[in-house]
Amino acid sequence: MNAPRRTHAPRRMDTSRRTELLAAGAATVTVVLWASAFVSIRSAGAAYSPGALALGRLLAGALALGVICLVRREGWPPRSAWRGIAISGVLWFGFYMVVLNWGEQQVDAGTAALVVNIGPILIALLGARLLGDAMPPRLLAGMAVSFAGAVTVGLSMSGGGGSSVLGVVLCLLAAVGYAGGVVAQKPALGRASALQVTTFGCLVGAVVCLPFAGQLVHEAADAPVSATLNMVYLGIFPTALAFTTWAYALARTTASRMGATTYAVPALVVLMSWLALGEVPGLLTLAGGALCLAGVAVSRSRRRAGRTLVPEAVSEPHAEKATDSA
Repeated sequence: MNAPRRTHAPRRMDTSRRTELLAAGAATVTVVLWASAFVSIRSAGAAYSPGALALGRLLAGALALGVICLVRREGWPPRSAWRGIAISGVLWFGFYMVVLNWGEQQVDAGTAALVVNIGPILIALLGARLLGDAMPPRLLAGMAVSFAGAVTVGLSMSGGGGSSVLGVVLCLLAAVGYAGGVVAQKPALGRASALQVTTFGCLVGAVVCLPFAGQLVHEAADAPVSATLNMVYLGIFPTALAFTTWAYALARTTASRMGATTYAVPALVVLMSWLALGEVPGLLTLAGGALCLAGVAVSRSRRRAGRTLVPEAVSEPHAEKATDSA
């Protein structure tokens, strides 16, 4: 009697593994580019007000994404995806960028990093409540370690008296807008492509920021070329490219895990500030950055069952749970 042929299971495992590696690579691109954004924001923010900087960044990002959509003939997202696109566009692309830019002018960098980094925790809580995301012990442990690292980085970078109550509130609102935008975006990715969700979310954010158009025109006339180039860089790379790779990865894992991945950003910001701005970090800052990275590694790790590595749940966008967020 011939042995049964086994061809489908290995092929499915290879496809799943490849998809997982692509999603991890996309998440890595996102984290690196978002970390670089903090360096560019510091330069552009000296010449542009919060709303004008957000609008200029979104216009540059929307233009770049629009060109790519035309070349790829992406077309309009299906009607069922528009609710999530609109909510994420208002909360994340629009509201978040403006209040974060404003908040970082009112508080020191350490306080901003400390407050904004409650965002991944809010994502996990909202994801569990609205999307039914699982919260395995490794994810919770990794987030706890990373948050401790973010607090350590924040405390080590906090200046004496450079913060205000308004600034703290603005950073808190930024964290809430970020979390709400991510959770709203997740169901839309089950109905539209990552490029469509990012492009039209960016357009919605730009429309929300149109009241700052007058400020942008006035400030662009007097801004140094370096500040304007940094604003364009923010639009093309940390917005157009990084938000697309984020959406690609988010469509293939849970919102909670993606939120935990962004805890690598504080560590990378410390490194980039050291290399690009000559800001030498202290031992406490380096220790906090190491904790952030260690927590991300724990949250992204997978359990072993015997010799078999059990992969993190990965699915293609069309197989995602079709649940609209509130």
